[in-house]
Formats: sequence, structure tokens, C-alpha cells
Amino acid sequence: MNIKYTLGAILSIPLLPILYRQGKRIKRTIPDLPEATGNTGLVDVNSKETLQLLTIGESTVAGVGAATHQEGFSGALASELSTALTTNINWNVYARSGYTALQIIEKILPKIKETKADLIVIGTGANDAFTGNRPRIWRRHIHTMIQNIRQKYPETPIAFMNMPPIKEFPAFTKTLKFTIGNLIEIFGSELNKVIQEYPNVFYNPEIITLQKWKNRYQVQGETSRFFSDGIHPSTITYQTWAKDFAQFVLDKKILSV
Repeated sequence: MNIKYTLGAILSIPLLPILYRQGKRIKRTIPDLPEATGNTGLVDVNSKETLQLLTIGESTVAGVGAATHQEGFSGALASELSTALTTNINWNVYARSGYTALQIIEKILPKIKETKADLIVIGTGANDAFTGNRPRIWRRHIHTMIQNIRQKYPETPIAFMNMPPIKEFPAFTKTLKFTIGNLIEIFGSELNKVIQEYPNVFYNPEIITLQKWKNRYQVQGETSRFFSDGIHPSTITYQTWAKDFAQFVLDKKILSV
């Protein structure tokens, strides 16, 4: 039993009617942004070797808030890794906005057609938090996701992205930031436990704060620059996140040539 989740659930019970009304109001006011276009790409640095990157997940990986995947997370990550490793990187995106971990397992994983992959990056968690999924259910789905991927790619490193910074979403009220923000941090803790059971599976557990990113990467301007609609990342966020995650991959020596 997750004590933090149980206590949070008890505290949240009186807030449920408020959360419901606030959620409905936000859904009405947030524009329905499309996913990024161009699900495949190649970063060519004239290397003799080309690595295959697969990115899988929900709206962050689907590039909602960016016009194309090349300027979204996947393209930016491929560019960062290609520069650091001096190798060509072919990248393919398999993602859908609004998908939970279970939907990724059932609807996305069966569609992946590549027979070879050198790195698989997964972004998931936000929609499970939005739907109020329980940590034990989330944990079970993550186990299933890893096991299903391992059936097709037994040796490929799998790297899970950080949980999104829900506590900093401008469109969310303080109540939503508290309840959903705490829940997704619990998901992050559970994910960090799950990956310990599998070799060559990684998770960046660092809790994202935009001020930390601004200081680390000298990003200028207001915090609102990081969001396209108050919830989904902007292009600058995708590129910053990709730079940060690429450094995580390099520091952990997850991908090498």
C-alpha cells in the first residue's frame, strides 16, 4: 500500500466536486491542439553508423504544442544525441495524445514495425494521473509495458522520461496542482521502483522545475513561455527537455557507439 497515496486520497475526497467542476471548465477553455506532424526523421552527420531511436508515449511524445516532431521532443533528442555521439540517428515516433499506459500497451506497441532499435524512450504518466489511476494499477501496467517491449527488443535499452511538471501548469488551479501533481510524483516513485527489477531499463526521477531548467540552460523569459496552451509544452520546452534528457542518457551511458 502506498501511504502517501492513501492519505492524499482521503484528503481529496471533500475536494472531488470542486475538482470535477474545475476540470470541466479547463477542458472547455483549453484549445484542442493537434499532434505534431512528421513522425519519422534522420539526423545525418555523415557518420558510417546509424542508430535507431524509437520514442513512445502520450501527448508529450506526440508533440502536442509543436508544429513538427523535428522541432518537438523526438527530433530535438535525436539531434542532441547525434551531436554528442557523432553518429547518424534515425528516429520514429509512436505516440497518441490522451493515451494512458494501458492504451499505449494495447494500441501503440502492436503497431511498432521496426525490427531493430538502439534506444527506446517512453513518456507516460500524465493521463493516468488525470484519470485518477491508482499507483498499484499504474505499477502493473508499467511492468506489462516493459515485458511486452522486451519480447520484441530483448537487448535494447529502455529509458523513461521524467514525469511532466503538473504542479507548474499555468492552466491548473492550486487544487488541481496539489491533487494531480502529487499523484504523478507518486507515479514517478513507483516507476523508479519498477525499473530496478529489470536490467537495461532506466528512468530519470528528477522532478522538473522550470526555474531549474531556466538556470541550467539559461532560458530567458517568463514561465509562460514553456507552455503552448497552459498545459502542453511549447517548442522551447520540448527542446529544453530533450537537451536535459539527452544529458541523462549520456551520463548513464545508456546509448553508446
